[in-house]
Amino acid sequence: MFRSKSTSETGPDVVLIGAGIMSATLGILLKELQPEITIAIYERLDVAAAESSDAWNNAGTGHSAFCELNYTPQKEDGSVEIKKAVNIAEQFEVSRQFWAYLVENNIISNPQSFIQSIPHMSFVWGEENVDYLRKRYKALQQCHLFHNMEYSEDHGQLAEWMPLVMENRDPKQKVAATHMEMGTDVNFGALTRELFKHLQQMDGVSLHFNHDVRDLRKSDDGGWTVKVKNRETREKNVLHAQFVFIGAGGGSLPLLEKSGIPEGKGFGGFPVSGQWLRCNNPEIIAKHQAKVYGKASVGAPPMSVPHLDTRMIDGQKALLFGPYAGFSTKFLKNGSIFDLPMSIKANNIHPMVSAGLDNIPLTKYLIAQVRQKPEDRLDALREYFPDATMKDWELEIAGQRVQVIKKDPVHGGILEFGTEVVSAADGSIAALLGASPGASTAVSIMLNLLKRCFREEVETEAWQQKLKQMIPSYGQSLLNNPDMTAKLRRWTTNVLELKQMETA
Repeated sequence: MFRSKSTSETGPDVVLIGAGIMSATLGILLKELQPEITIAIYERLDVAAAESSDAWNNAGTGHSAFCELNYTPQKEDGSVEIKKAVNIAEQFEVSRQFWAYLVENNIISNPQSFIQSIPHMSFVWGEENVDYLRKRYKALQQCHLFHNMEYSEDHGQLAEWMPLVMENRDPKQKVAATHMEMGTDVNFGALTRELFKHLQQMDGVSLHFNHDVRDLRKSDDGGWTVKVKNRETREKNVLHAQFVFIGAGGGSLPLLEKSGIPEGKGFGGFPVSGQWLRCNNPEIIAKHQAKVYGKASVGAPPMSVPHLDTRMIDGQKALLFGPYAGFSTKFLKNGSIFDLPMSIKANNIHPMVSAGLDNIPLTKYLIAQVRQKPEDRLDALREYFPDATMKDWELEIAGQRVQVIKKDPVHGGILEFGTEVVSAADGSIAALLGASPGASTAVSIMLNLLKRCFREEVETEAWQQKLKQMIPSYGQSLLNNPDMTAKLRRWTTNVLELKQMETA
């Protein structure tokens, strides 16, 4: 069993670095599994969820693979690969179960503060893209997680689903869309802050804002010595912990490098920034009630899949379009321009150079995005909203993403558009790198981390029972059990106060 008291009297059992959705999820899981565990959370900013987890910074909310076309690539033979979409859809169901457990146990008081029912749609135009979407729809129908999906090429039907998108569109244009009524919008900033609010009230948990973790060193007893600096008072502190989780978003890579663990060598990061067009016209906002995703441009990173996106932020309905990608050497929105050059080390320079040479189209795409004029951004918006005028929209800076670069025996280095947990062989430290789908699958990511870093504990009867209580499908595959999926969807829909509908 996990030794619930650090061998050093000056520190907690667990240190969580970064006050985002990942640390919040892991913190709640650990305290539910072992209430006596002690946890210290360190965040360099003055509030929780101020970087990638914030609603204005998060490139996509409620990622469940219902509408994101980059999760279903078309193969050379013309068929559509759905494996990634199916995996993400199942992981999102796991997240819903955990959130429903939190609501039922009064850890979250009001589910509507962070999750709302919003239809998810994919929308394309042109013969080739329509053919792709038709194939995608048929392929997804093989999996019961997508059986509620509808497909149409009829302008009239599409106008009912998304009037703003179809208004004054060329009636001769070949278009198609899929519609998933059971989609959701998730405000991960609100959810994260709610989780930390609960954690702060628990015995043995301390949350420290305006604190920089400056260094990590392996201790002789197998734990970690953590050096922390208070950014306000400049006071420095050294503490000891048995387990460290680095969940600092774009700031995770530099800290992983400082840890010196062999498993972290060879990793690099490629930062991608973003911008939104944010609607400021209440009449237009009221007309759109969906997340409408299209196809990404050639060379575009996943976070730049264009979408006309309805969101609920701080109780207000908002409408965004984008994101438009850009490039910055910062690893965090509130980071330093020296983040990228400082991250280049002898052990990762080859993978980073190799990945760069293999991703010339991405580089060209980002350069073009950076050079965009307001008129260019408006032209992109008009492909989804033909009647758009610039006076109704304003530019909003989105969050910063750091895509993972890792060693590859064939290419030298590859650019990964996903999330990756890097952990030490002894399970004493773990870091989360990468971005999409990130927050939406945070529960599954943290469950996998527990299996890696708390191997013995996870196998105990006590932890197994509690895990199944928190996630009823734990240890089972929803993909092989349509009846269980339908039952759990009805339960989570009811508890999370979402729109009721028939589940196939």
